Amino acid sequence: MKTALAGLAMLACLACGGAAQAETVDLLLVLAADVSRSIDDAEFNLQRKGYAAALSDPRVLSAIVGGQHHAIATTFIEWSGAGDQNVVVDWTVIRDDEAAGAMAATILSAPRSFVGRTSISAALDFSMERLAAAPIEADKHIIDVSGDGTSNSGRGVAEARDDAVAKGVTINGLAIINTNANPGYAFHTNPPGGLPKYYQDNVIGGPGAFLLVVENFETFADAITRKLMSEIAAASGRWQAATLR
Repeated sequence: MKTALAGLAMLACLACGGAAQAETVDLLLVLAADVSRSIDDAEFNLQRKGYAAALSDPRVLSAIVGGQHHAIATTFIEWSGAGDQNVVVDWTVIRDDEAAGAMAATILSAPRSFVGRTSISAALDFSMERLAAAPIEADKHIIDVSGDGTSNSGRGVAEARDDAVAKGVTINGLAIINTNANPGYAFHTNPPGGLPKYYQDNVIGGPGAFLLVVENFETFADAITRKLMSEIAAASGRWQAATLR
């Protein structure tokens, strides 16, 4: 009887261990969207629609199912000032159009999180916390930062970038050229040397890191779609992200 009970206990332990094992996907991806005050409501809506359209795009889904594990996990956050970060959609495994469509619908329906200052460093730190809390595993970890201006709140951006890169994380950027920004934000949205140079020097980093320049919010959907296709395919070694530079 004792032997039988011991055997049952061992089987129960094995079952529990199997249930506790985290799912493995090809990529853990944090989508970090700037919603600071230099982005007006119309531009905010274009940005939101761009993320939703990209996640549902058949080309993106094709890249996802083409990976080794046929799935990625992503979370969508919005950020503004040093204390302003919000998880709009928590970690979601995407392996088909149903999951992608559900995430896109949540992104479109959620209220705007903030209208404040701009802390890219706090956005990176918060994204690192989300990666650490992910209940899914992947060899490749990427933070995708989109924004229309320089950081003007929180600790140094390069310091936050370097801390993330030291942990093996890649930070890619979408520098949005905001042609309709309030004139009072001119230095913020168009710093010396231009916003793309600022992102190159201070924001992006890590293995295969790259930057896409988005000419305006109207072209955001196409840019984020191309960016996701590159990142997902590169995570499984099928496409070099550098080709989009």
